[in-house]
Amino acid sequence: MPKEIIGGPLVINGRQLSLSRAVRAGDMVYLTGQIPMQDGQVMTTGTVEDQTRAVLDEITKTLALAGCTRDDVVKTMVWLKDRADFPGFNAVYGEYFPTDPPARSALVSDFLVDIRVEVEVVAYSPRGRE
Repeated sequence: MPKEIIGGPLVINGRQLSLSRAVRAGDMVYLTGQIPMQDGQVMTTGTVEDQTRAVLDEITKTLALAGCTRDDVVKTMVWLKDRADFPGFNAVYGEYFPTDPPARSALVSDFLVDIRVEVEVVAYSPRGRE
C-alpha cells in the first residue's frame, strides 16, 4: 500500500519545511504535530487558549484535506510548555472533542520555537468514505 501525501508543502515563516502536513497509509491518516499559526506565521503571543484554538483549527483544516473530520481522530499527542497551562488547554480541547474524545497523551516539554502548545493526531478513515 503506497503512502499518500496530504496537502501541499508545509511552509512556516516563509520557509518550506522538510516534512509533510499529513500522510495517509491505508485507512490511517497521520498529521504532523501542529503548532499555533496565524497567517502563515508562528503565533508566539496569546494565551494557551488562543494558541490551542489556532492549533485545533489548523488540524481541522488538514483533516478535511484528507477527507476526515475530528470525529475520525483516534489518538492525540499533546505537548505543553508549562504544566500550569493544562486547565486552559483542556477546556478548549473539550470544545473541539465534546463527545467520544480520542485517546490522548500529554507531556510538558521545551519547544524549538516560542510557543505554548503542539498537538499531533492520528485518524482512522476507511477508504471509500471520502
